[in-house]
Amino acid sequence: MTFEDKGPAFSGTASCSFHADDIAASQKFREHYETLTNVVKAEDMPWERSPDGLIKHLVHHKLSTRECCVEAYMQFLKAGERSGKHRHMWEEVIFVVEGSGSMKIDGNNFQLTSGTIVVTPSWAERVINASEDLVLFSYSDRATQQKLSIWREQLS
Repeated sequence: MTFEDKGPAFSGTASCSFHADDIAASQKFREHYETLTNVVKAEDMPWERSPDGLIKHLVHHKLSTRECCVEAYMQFLKAGERSGKHRHMWEEVIFVVEGSGSMKIDGNNFQLTSGTIVVTPSWAERVINASEDLVLFSYSDRATQQKLSIWREQLS
């Protein structure tokens, strides 16, 4: 097949190595991936005092694990405490491990009791109040979170 009419599709002289660069980056990633761990011991999961309360990071991109798709943490609130109000552009699944309280999502109140699962929509304002010691497990999609992390807002 010859291309006699070079038209707009064949105009310009710029060249690049995007595809070759992506292939090389993939190879480098796979080599690095083989050095990462599949197991993180409880004592190696870091704690963080955050505007949303005490958090223990279980799976995080900075923990150097093989996990590439998930971010997960546990959140601990004492009776009478509340998380900060915040919103972000990714959905989050929250499982109530123990305790009770309430969660306000865009002005709507939801009761939290042990065993409850809450799916929080993206960009919804939310705040959690603990009526007794509350332990939550939170899970979100890493790719979405990292891509949209600039759309995170701590409101209080």
